[in-house]
Amino acid sequence: MISVYIKKLKESATIPTRATDTDAGYDLYADQQGLIPAGERTIVGTSIAVAIPPGYYGRVAPRSGLAVKKGIDVLAGVVDSGYRGEVGVVLQNLSKEDFVFEKGDRVAQLILEQCFSIGWVEL
Repeated sequence: MISVYIKKLKESATIPTRATDTDAGYDLYADQQGLIPAGERTIVGTSIAVAIPPGYYGRVAPRSGLAVKKGIDVLAGVVDSGYRGEVGVVLQNLSKEDFVFEKGDRVAQLILEQCFSIGWVEL
């Protein structure tokens, strides 16, 4: 197990959770309500900041249910280990209907992945 420090930027923020111990992703929760018009995108605030350890990054990934049922996808899904600001979720509404989300809704998932430093060798 890897320890990741997390800070609530507002008292209303929800710490990411997993439904089961075997899930790869930790659900990220909206800390605001809003509407994404059909074909548009927006940033949804989570009001959390994380300190991902060096050698890892957080991948913000779509939730299967939102993708299949509502046509909601995630863009710009990398949280670098050096980033300490609020984790925002860029949601894209690919459907022909407006998408309404409420404070406390699960809007994406955060997956911790290992990454490696590269020593480029020019030829």
